[in-house]
Amino acid sequence: MTATRPDAGRNASPYPYREEAAAVARVLEAGQYGHTDLTDEFERRIAAYLGVPDAVAVTSGTAALRSALLAAGIGRGDEVIVPSLTFCATVQAILAVGAIPRLVDIDPATLCVTPQHVVEAISATAAVVPVLFGGRAVDLGPIHEALTDRGIVVIEDAAHAFGSRNGPRHVGACGTALTCFSFGPIKNLTCGQGGMVIPRTPKDADAIRRIRLLGVVQSQSERANTTTYRVEGFGLRYQLSAINSAVGLAQLSRFATTVRTRRSLWRAYRDALSGLDGVTLIDVGPHHAVPHLCQVRLLPRDEVFADLRARGIGVCVHYPPNHLQPTFAAWRRPLPATEQAAAEILSLPFYQHLTETDIDHVVCALDQALTSVGTS
Repeated sequence: MTATRPDAGRNASPYPYREEAAAVARVLEAGQYGHTDLTDEFERRIAAYLGVPDAVAVTSGTAALRSALLAAGIGRGDEVIVPSLTFCATVQAILAVGAIPRLVDIDPATLCVTPQHVVEAISATAAVVPVLFGGRAVDLGPIHEALTDRGIVVIEDAAHAFGSRNGPRHVGACGTALTCFSFGPIKNLTCGQGGMVIPRTPKDADAIRRIRLLGVVQSQSERANTTTYRVEGFGLRYQLSAINSAVGLAQLSRFATTVRTRRSLWRAYRDALSGLDGVTLIDVGPHHAVPHLCQVRLLPRDEVFADLRARGIGVCVHYPPNHLQPTFAAWRRPLPATEQAAAEILSLPFYQHLTETDIDHVVCALDQALTSVGTS
């Protein structure tokens, strides 16, 4: 095995299967690349998998978040509570609708926001965006209870959590929140690039479908039989292509295998890391989650990171906290748990084609790195 095989930096193409290539080839041969019946089928299949009435496909997880915010009526000057420890796309989606992010702290054990964090941050709040970090299924019940009679919308950022469950229900099936998934290139299920919004109501679904088609009311097939169309509101070009939908359908057809594989790999890491002093594995709840990341907390993180990279191990950091980013400096506030986690968390290589031999190689290198930086 080469030293560079377990490389998180190579996650951009984690699913080189023949089924995806064949599905894309069929789309190219048909000559219809935009939003087609294939996208509609992908939406139906996702809804059936989750056990929900509807699902609306868009071009990315960020597009899903922005569309959900717009559909919920979130706009200029509205305050949106969101954890600082998330990919910057979450905050950028909030800013894109003119809203104001209220960045909050996280539970150090889960890296997710808690009801207490939400309640303490509420002021003139219009929405809360919990982030299901690493694939962990967050129980929204307590958050909804904390928001009772306040008129505050909950929009789940479940970019990491497609397939994860909260009790008997899949993430996205609670019915009381808009849920946003990402099907980007390194997600548990990928379209190459894509996203999905799970609406609360048919009204939400209609609004998101209008938003993703530049505010146009009629569908493509309806417009083909008329000389005009109607624009009834603000919209964006967020329709998912047939090419991306074909990849997503191929992925979905064997997603049960993906779930088993990712859970097995996460447990293999857990077992291999159990003997390392000074290393704490972030528990994603693998019995219910479909793990998206395998993260540890350790010190000195930066020195270990550099040592492992020098050994050809593609570790990375998810994520630098947003309240410390220069673009978001206007909303900076002390967030001690987030800042401590940000100095300690390290993402180990974790992708579908990893093997247990690769995992042993990574953990052995981690042990050597800890010894090296501890004696330097």
